[in-house]
Parts: sequence; C-alpha cells; structure tokens
Amino acid sequence: MSIGKHKPTDDAVEILHRRLVNDDPEKIAELEKIRADNDVAKKIYDLRMKAGLSQRALAKLVGTTASVICRLEDADYDGHSLAMLNRIATALDKRVEIRFLPIKGNSHSKHSYSS
Repeated sequence: MSIGKHKPTDDAVEILHRRLVNDDPEKIAELEKIRADNDVAKKIYDLRMKAGLSQRALAKLVGTTASVICRLEDADYDGHSLAMLNRIATALDKRVEIRFLPIKGNSHSKHSYSS
C-alpha cells in the first residue's frame, strides 16, 4: 500500500509503522510475536507485584531460580513455555487462559473455524 492511500496523521507511532512495517506480512508477524512476548512478560511481572512477591520469593514458590523469573519478565525473552506459565499461575492461585484472536486489521481469514 502506498503512502498516498493513507489518511494523513501526525501520530509518530503510526508514521513509523507505515514506514517500517506497512503491509509486509513478515514484518507484521514479527511485530505480533514481539507484542505477544512483551504481553506475557508484563503479565508475569504484574501478577508478581500484585502478590507482593520478589522474584526470589516467586521463584521459590514455583520451584525455580530468581534468574529464571527475571528472564520470564524480560520483554525480549521468547522462551515462555506453557508448563512454566502454568507453574507460575498455580503458585499465584491463578490459571492460564489461551485465546486465539484475529490479527489486527485482518478482517478475512483463510479458514472459518471459530476459536
């Protein structure tokens, strides 16, 4: 999509998105992955803080080390496993819920399965 087809904006994030991502499927997929990793890290951090626990205290409850919790709370970390997320959830008296949502701006789908 060319720049001329976009409504003019002064939103810096939108301008950067148009210049760097635009409609490139590979770049969109990478951006979604980054957002997902960041979301998981933030949720772990927020849950730990709400519980009033240090990384060391949460690690003890989960049966791991503080350095593992530190890595899991790092937005750049991409090794989150469902097993570890379930261990954290159990330690904090929570449960993990996974949902499949449409990619933003993708109103059509290759399949018509419901999630």
